[in-house]
Amino acid sequence: MRAGFTRCSWLGTAVAAISLAQAPVTSQSGQRMELKLERFDAGVWRAIDPGLVLNQGDRIRFRFRSTFDGYLYVMNQSSSGKYQQLFPRDETGADNHVVAAKDYHVPATSAAFRITGPPGYEILYWLITPAMITAASPRTPPPAGTAAPSTLLPRCDDSILRARGDCIDASAGPRLVPRSAELPQNLLGAHPGGGNLTFQRQQDTAVITSTAPMAGPVVYEFHLAHR
Repeated sequence: MRAGFTRCSWLGTAVAAISLAQAPVTSQSGQRMELKLERFDAGVWRAIDPGLVLNQGDRIRFRFRSTFDGYLYVMNQSSSGKYQQLFPRDETGADNHVVAAKDYHVPATSAAFRITGPPGYEILYWLITPAMITAASPRTPPPAGTAAPSTLLPRCDDSILRARGDCIDASAGPRLVPRSAELPQNLLGAHPGGGNLTFQRQQDTAVITSTAPMAGPVVYEFHLAHR
């Protein structure tokens, strides 16, 4: 996945190693995050099912809301295995401070992410921290990292019916980071949420909740399927 800007440039750099502050995100229980995937369709941004299998050239963005304050970081491992820092950075928005009960777009600018690359899954890591973290300036990005590309391909779930015949992959959308997963170097200090995070779909909204206070930075995945 690339970030398509007004001049169709793209985002292709990985975030540098960062120091993760170990402090409670909030002291309250019952924390909740809502994540919507939106696609630019016929001149309008429309919320779509998080499991929708996207097509080459589709332009997308995310809408994020939480019940707690913090700082949001988004990193992507593309279907070709390349790591990219998607947010924050100059092109997608430098202010990544989020306040409870307020909607935010990623990108936070007029830019949009454009679907490109081999068919498969983009793995987006959503990192929420209680304090801003130290990273390399987006003006001087470090060399991009690369992992082995996945060979898995999206599959339409015939049991999920859509009036327009949309292809929905039930395995796409938000999920826990597997304990055996090899995280990008900069996320190694983040807590994958353990068994405290639950994931639900409410219409076109992915809902991530925690039954206990989330101590320290928390990271989860969003699998974005595309042809």
